[in-house]
Amino acid sequence: MNRDVDINEISDGKTYEAGDMAKLGVDDCSGCHACCCGMGDSITLDPYDVYRLEKGLGSSFEKLLSDSLELRVADGVILPCLKMGENDSCIFLNEQGRCSIHTHRPGICRLFPLGRIYENKTHKYFLQVNECHKERTTKIKIKKWIDTAEFNRYEAYIDKWHYFIKNIADSTFSISETELKDKNMTILKLFYLLPYDISKDFYDQFEERMKKAESA
Repeated sequence: MNRDVDINEISDGKTYEAGDMAKLGVDDCSGCHACCCGMGDSITLDPYDVYRLEKGLGSSFEKLLSDSLELRVADGVILPCLKMGENDSCIFLNEQGRCSIHTHRPGICRLFPLGRIYENKTHKYFLQVNECHKERTTKIKIKKWIDTAEFNRYEAYIDKWHYFIKNIADSTFSISETELKDKNMTILKLFYLLPYDISKDFYDQFEERMKKAESA
């Protein structure tokens, strides 16, 4: 989710590459789950997030949408996000205050407390200094922190998806409501509702769908 804020007010004033070290370690959070509460509809899911959830939970997107996800609208674009449960906490937070989908948690959760700055068709990272309630004492390589296989492919995918959605959001004031509705339906059908083959490579499937979306 894009944030209209001064980065110097929320970060340590630095930008990082994936191979850089940043002060991220908090001793496995020690039971704290403040970042899993009060998020509203801010945990937006990209297609790889859905692929991971479908694979990890053995569930379809439609089933997830019926119990643990919901659709949100931001800048005219409709995308799925995590649903909040009791006390405005993430629906996947268990009774012990721990993430029940940690191994296949969404990318935004993997990233926290880092954020991304997108420029020139790519991105860098920044460290949010006011978002985490725990004192961060240990430096960890950003690539390791995000904990995603085939990291170079993942980063290239993140850029492509970000700018694809941004281009649609930027066009919302110059296209008709019918055109915007068609674009949103294309996104939902191609990247979310159409089941992924979890036995096959995600990125190959994504590229095939992106070609169809760009030509629609």
